[in-house]
Amino acid sequence: MIPDAASPLVATLVVLVAVTVIVSVVSSITRVVMRLLAAPGVVVHELAHKQVCHLVGVPVKEVVYFRFGDPPGYVRHAQPGRYRESFAISVAPFLVNTVVSVAAFLGFAALASSLGIADALATATADPIASATALRDGLAAASSGELALAVALGWLGLAVGVQAFPSTGDAKTLWTHSRSEWRRRPVVLLGVPVVVVIYVVNLLSWLWADVLYALGLCLLAFSAVGGLGF
Repeated sequence: MIPDAASPLVATLVVLVAVTVIVSVVSSITRVVMRLLAAPGVVVHELAHKQVCHLVGVPVKEVVYFRFGDPPGYVRHAQPGRYRESFAISVAPFLVNTVVSVAAFLGFAALASSLGIADALATATADPIASATALRDGLAAASSGELALAVALGWLGLAVGVQAFPSTGDAKTLWTHSRSEWRRRPVVLLGVPVVVVIYVVNLLSWLWADVLYALGLCLLAFSAVGGLGF
């Protein structure tokens, strides 16, 4: 029989263990969900690496478009013979993901504008009540298909935009190539600032720099759609 003095201690330990298990389970589920939500961006990122490898004639050894491990995707290829090939392979995802993200956000912005949602959000600061009413009316008038398409385009734009920046692995590859060639070809030093930017951006990812970039692309798309008169 457990002494009365020990009962509170046992109860506290049980609660702590239960809380720890719950937090661990919720954290694991959250990681899985976030990884799944980011999957389109990872696929586009690795596809960009692979396609540019083919374009510049660098053999591809292995491609993993998406997985739950770390990294979530990768492309293993032969060592590029020239610096420009290494540079193109490393920065390709930034260009491709940015273009795909903007295209998705343009569709999202055009659809939101046609439903009046964009105008409602734009006036939220000046007249919150009128904005909320207009937003409610716009959502009520939209069909389920339009709402599903808007969510899909918004998700695609965000997921792909967040994965636009090259990884530290890409930066390491580029830096290694720069160090091996700069004496023979000083022009490769022009790529060093790109390496620095990649490292800095990845370092700032804990400050949501990648998410802020994707949101910036979204704002750019809404600005372009407004300028086009949608």
